[in-house]
Amino acid sequence: MPAETIDTHSLYTDHHGWLRGWLRKNLHCSEIAADLTQDTFVKIMQKQQVDSNFTISYPRRYLRMVAGNLMIDYFRRRSIEQAYMEALRQLPEPATIPTEDREIILEVLNKLDKLLDSMPRKVRQAFLLSRLDGLTYTQIAIKMDVSLRTVKRYMQQAFTQCLDLML
Repeated sequence: MPAETIDTHSLYTDHHGWLRGWLRKNLHCSEIAADLTQDTFVKIMQKQQVDSNFTISYPRRYLRMVAGNLMIDYFRRRSIEQAYMEALRQLPEPATIPTEDREIILEVLNKLDKLLDSMPRKVRQAFLLSRLDGLTYTQIAIKMDVSLRTVKRYMQQAFTQCLDLML
């Protein structure tokens, strides 16, 4: 099928019901499916605004890919929020965090999750072994079965990405 310039209205009317049904089947929740369906079409419209030559050869395949990525983001965000809420439940009763502070903490956690997710697998592994497990570079090299020089390169790459996020 040749790629065609996208008519968002036709794409929406032709595939909205199908996409919402696909998401509902995967999420088991019609409200979240409706939200992610709308978010999918918004993403496509944003892509169109950035790239006027944007085309889609296989609409359902593309919609499923965009919606799938949004679904992954949704589950990741929900997982972080649940872990945060569980940590809050573990705090002694008098220690409550104001809603505004909680939102800031969740935003930071989401940014950290995206940063870690953007790192190549081995870079992320070395970084987490160093920062979370407290291993030395030599211990990391042994655990990952790589040279010390490679661990140093991984850590430099991880720190560079962290600095880029801060700037």
